[in-house]
Amino acid sequence: MKRIIALFSGEGTNLANLIEKIHHKHALITCAITNNPEAGGIAKARAAGIPVEICDHTQFDTREAYDAALVEMIREYDPDLVVLCGFMRILTPVFTSQIRSINLHPSLLPAYKGAKAIERSFESGDQTCGVSVHWVSDELDGGEIIAQRSFNRSEDETLESFTAKIRAIEHEILPLSVIAIVKES
Repeated sequence: MKRIIALFSGEGTNLANLIEKIHHKHALITCAITNNPEAGGIAKARAAGIPVEICDHTQFDTREAYDAALVEMIREYDPDLVVLCGFMRILTPVFTSQIRSINLHPSLLPAYKGAKAIERSFESGDQTCGVSVHWVSDELDGGEIIAQRSFNRSEDETLESFTAKIRAIEHEILPLSVIAIVKES
């Protein structure tokens, strides 16, 4: 069974979804790594018996130094794939040139790259919005698209209802993408 490492920064809702839908079914999540010692996802991973590593970015002077430590930590687990699921770090070539990884992004890339993509997409007034899964590359949210799924905004859309639609799509598209990748490799 293929080995996966999940990187996360926050509550870990996408991590929990991956645990439910793929762990021990399609692949093994051998470790969950966070840059945030207070991340809610830590408890979710531990509850599933998944080892958690904390690589706190505030303990490093540069992005490159952080990425080097992260790469070293990842290599200890020898994963087949690294999945960024709400990992809120801009990664440098120190990481991107060495680690085969995919990222979940809450917009239809190339639109709304970077932070606050949900809010920017909502405020744009775009009729069609959605979620992307892409290969991580040197360019922020610029790697080859693996999958996208869209929805049409309703006339009475609120930020809360919009966010709920994005989250629902994330919970479908990320596990499906991971399953497809591990079956191909």
